[in-house]
Amino acid sequence: MVTFLAGGTGTPKLLYGGESVFAPAETPVVCNTGDDVEMGGLFVSPDVDTVLFSEADRLDRERWWGIEGDTTETHDAVHALADAADLESGPRYLPDDAQTAGRDIARWRRFSGVAEFMELGDRDRAVHVTRTGLLDEGQTLTEATRTLADALGVERPVLPMSDDPVATIVHTDEGPMHFQAFWVHRRAEPAIEGVEFRGVERASPTDAVLTALEEPVVIGPSNPVTSLGPMLGMDAFRDALETTTVVAVSPFVEDRVFSGPAAKLMAATDREASTAGVAASYPFADAFVLDAADGTDLDRPVVRTDTELGRREDGRRVCRAVREALVRAGAEVP
Repeated sequence: MVTFLAGGTGTPKLLYGGESVFAPAETPVVCNTGDDVEMGGLFVSPDVDTVLFSEADRLDRERWWGIEGDTTETHDAVHALADAADLESGPRYLPDDAQTAGRDIARWRRFSGVAEFMELGDRDRAVHVTRTGLLDEGQTLTEATRTLADALGVERPVLPMSDDPVATIVHTDEGPMHFQAFWVHRRAEPAIEGVEFRGVERASPTDAVLTALEEPVVIGPSNPVTSLGPMLGMDAFRDALETTTVVAVSPFVEDRVFSGPAAKLMAATDREASTAGVAASYPFADAFVLDAADGTDLDRPVVRTDTELGRREDGRRVCRAVREALVRAGAEVP
């Protein structure tokens, strides 16, 4: 068995086409939940859902989020009502007393549903309605995710990093804002002064996650700060990585990032925005997969290939390089 860590779109892209290299049933994915939000009473888990929809072959692979061919009638109607009532659009983060009320899993990530700032497709929304109902019936986030995976016909185990609330808060020159407000609504425009994983000191990985981390681990080409940071902020999670074989795929080609806010976030958190900075962020990693054009000299084994992802053949190619890196790092890979 090999366990993958996922935040954002990097790992779903890596695994797309990689089933001939890593059998889905034997390669669980542990997903970041620091980006989760509750909006209009619905609990939305974006990184979990991207993996679920990808594995169910329902993902919109043009955008790499949401369901392919989905409609947005409810979302459009919500905005039409807000416009008619002259209500301000954009993220409407609830007051502090509301952030600590209601279901515990949503602490510090609650937004009003008025003029919802994240576009939810109609079929996508059905997933959130079902997840929220399962949580309200007493299921943990892990149990609800397993229920949804079964309903979607997903063979690969999909594991939230924790059943405890962890909210990624980006501190900016305009004040603190939840990561989704910073990234989805503001497109990472505000200057970053720091990143906080609120609640992480009280959070723990689930037993299922700790069992998965006993196996060799692959970190996909994700953002080390907000995609992996909430996981690594849990002491037990980081300790587990210290005792197993870890291979990381760099999201950079030297100092050029493929996509997303990784460069800005790394620079703002006093890390070099480059492959070298990624390696410094993962001192527990035993080997790396780098792009063929990336000449970064690392003190650990490196396998190079074309690391651009997005097509089936790309995932297959990079997964083969990941497998080779695991073997070079001393892991036993089926």
